[in-house]
Amino acid sequence: MSFLVVLNEEEQYSLWPADRELPGGWRAEGFEGPEEDCLAHIDQVWTDMRPLSLRQAHA
Repeated sequence: MSFLVVLNEEEQYSLWPADRELPGGWRAEGFEGPEEDCLAHIDQVWTDMRPLSLRQAHA
């Protein structure tokens, strides 16, 4: 099964089955593959777990 790496408006990452329509508020990040590859990608790119609004408030 193939998955998409998706982001919400707060730039929080998740996985979503590639053959399903994305839920509201989520967009494809651009990476697709097996679950393990997607999770490894998220580990590499999601280095600050704080929501975007919190990061902006502390900038």
